[in-house]
Amino acid sequence: MGGQAVMEGVMMRGANSWAVAVRTPEDDIELEVHDAPRWAERYARIPLVRGVMMLAESLSLGFKALAWSANRQVPEEERLSKSAMGGTIAVALTIFTGLFILLPAFGARGVNRWVPLEGFWLHAAEGALRLALFIGYLLLIGRLRDVKRVFQYHGAEHKSIAAYEKGVELTPESAQRFTTEHVRCGTNFLLTVMVITIVVYAFVGRPDWPLLIASRVLLIPLIAGLAYEVIRFAARHMDSRVVRVLMRPGLALQQLTTREPTLDQLEVAIASLRAVMTAEQLAEVEARANEKLIDNQR
Repeated sequence: MGGQAVMEGVMMRGANSWAVAVRTPEDDIELEVHDAPRWAERYARIPLVRGVMMLAESLSLGFKALAWSANRQVPEEERLSKSAMGGTIAVALTIFTGLFILLPAFGARGVNRWVPLEGFWLHAAEGALRLALFIGYLLLIGRLRDVKRVFQYHGAEHKSIAAYEKGVELTPESAQRFTTEHVRCGTNFLLTVMVITIVVYAFVGRPDWPLLIASRVLLIPLIAGLAYEVIRFAARHMDSRVVRVLMRPGLALQQLTTREPTLDQLEVAIASLRAVMTAEQLAEVEARANEKLIDNQR
């Protein structure tokens, strides 16, 4: 199971379907369910490539869910068209690339004029600038009311998945007691990406500006593929003390992208989660509730 927070709700993806549930202005839960895309599965056995394709598939679903959730919060006549939403996303991706990929590269060259840096240390400075920009960005937007609510739904997504994976009753009250951290979180992925950029870009050296810009953009798929493999390995070996220590910074960074959710928000996340479960998974979840009912009657 996996998912993401959206406007006043949560998108979840299961084995065969994906769903997005939102809390409407009328305080109802509105839910939409679709079959999950399968095109990334054909690359599942190819290291690096599978990470890039899974990321592309996840971004596609995420943008669709975000657009749908945003339109549920406004009257029909004010809703964005697909072309308008596509343009907004394109602008956002362009700004992201410029701010977090290119600007740190320029900044590191500027720092190099004052503090001579060579080889690995120049790329380490670029990575440090990239991380500082990212943390500063999260701290800044985290002060906005609407973003805080998205971060709460992000926490609700993590808690509801944790409740399901830990085998407890799937209710807002039982999910509330879990942490908002999760090793498969996109925040953890982004931090891993930033660390890997230091190593990958070190092999490029210090080319002229045109090649520098091209390398920073064209190597993004390779970096994303490597980050996916690292997260995939870590998720399967969290019982290892070494892996837990290495993943600790990424989990700690989630404190900036998650907030403690309310029970109402957990209710929305659980509605989305249940909507993507198979019949066998739903039966197993229902069995947990029956077991608790029997225990309470004893």
